[in-house]
Amino acid sequence: MDLLGIPPWLITSPLERELLSSLLKMYLVESKGGAIACMLLALFFLGTWPAILTLLERRGRLPQHTYLDYTITNLLAAVIIAFTFGEIGKSTNAKPNFLEQLSQDNWPSVMFAMLGGVVLSLGNLATQYAWAFVGLSVTEVITSSMTVVIGTTLNYFLDDKINKAEILFPGVACFLIAVCLGSVVHASNAADNKAKLSSYSIDYEKGEEFRNTSASQQMSSDGQGGNNDLENGNGTMGKAAFGTAHFLIELESKRSIKVFGKSTFLGLGITFFAGVCFSLFSPAFNLATNDQWHTLKEGVPHLSVYTAFFYFSVSCFVVALILNITFLFRPVLNTSKSSFKAYLSDWNGRGWALLAGLLCGFGNGLQFMGGQAAGYAAADAVQALPLVSTFWGILIFGEYRRSSRRTYLSLGGMLFMFIVAVGVLMASAGHRK
Repeated sequence: MDLLGIPPWLITSPLERELLSSLLKMYLVESKGGAIACMLLALFFLGTWPAILTLLERRGRLPQHTYLDYTITNLLAAVIIAFTFGEIGKSTNAKPNFLEQLSQDNWPSVMFAMLGGVVLSLGNLATQYAWAFVGLSVTEVITSSMTVVIGTTLNYFLDDKINKAEILFPGVACFLIAVCLGSVVHASNAADNKAKLSSYSIDYEKGEEFRNTSASQQMSSDGQGGNNDLENGNGTMGKAAFGTAHFLIELESKRSIKVFGKSTFLGLGITFFAGVCFSLFSPAFNLATNDQWHTLKEGVPHLSVYTAFFYFSVSCFVVALILNITFLFRPVLNTSKSSFKAYLSDWNGRGWALLAGLLCGFGNGLQFMGGQAAGYAAADAVQALPLVSTFWGILIFGEYRRSSRRTYLSLGGMLFMFIVAVGVLMASAGHRK
């Protein structure tokens, strides 16, 4: 069946094409059903790109190099959205297209959009280091839940309560329960790893640390061991099986951010800083597109979500560029020093970093499209992205392999509560007038 029931051979005149484009835009991103579809796709994209960046760090690529690549395509995604969705339909005084809005006197809204981009860039940059210290799954649980508890509450009031409070806030409570279970998972898994390393140390003292060479070779042949080419889909490190002490030690020797001997509180501090940043970017974007504080002059139309996202991404790009070029020469957390020349010549994993930027850019764009149509509070359902990140963490990085029963039960409970939370938040979606 043809889209919207209109055969393509009947679409001949520019007016008909313009009408079809406008209807398509309304169907895809301005209806409640389209908004939910945007949120679900954003959930997958935003849960996948952190796994890619974590993979590159574990393979030894410097985070400065990775983030510089990532931020280029992150901006590219916003440009693509602006020149496609932002230019669909006829430009009017009430709803000007992207290019027309660039010359309008809307700087108060532009500044809100750019402020959102600044805090998001700082949050994303912080999480790149937090993943190494706290782990992909737990970092995403803490930051996402802080975003929901703080950001969703702010968005609910900014959106003039268009979301159903009796559904929305029970969803927020589900996120809080998931946070508590996530903390239990982290503590239990940390205890499991400590016990593994302690046992490995005893075996090393006895000279028995490699006594199972034949078993290691067998693991290599049955898919649980093998070479270190994680980029090509082989998910093991050397001949060490996922979840073993030998695996943890090999991982530490290869990764670009060394974590052994570092305080856990340092990683948690970075994580909570990132959570605060993530809590603020969506409310700032909400103010940019809806002008709840009436900062625009009379007669000036609100920024469209596509124009606001362009400015948002430009500021995100500038902050990331400045900070990561600085970190090339003045690295943080004992990462290796680099140079601009070394970055340009580092093609190991560049394709993955560029892909991560596209996924994050389109994921954020889709989240904002859904939020503009159905309310930004409901769009925060995409903060259930730990569901996706945890899946990749288990599949690619072997997180929670050979852990205790308590860890598995807590992990299952955490994932279940996130599934409930995302369903409840989406059910609270309203419709912006």
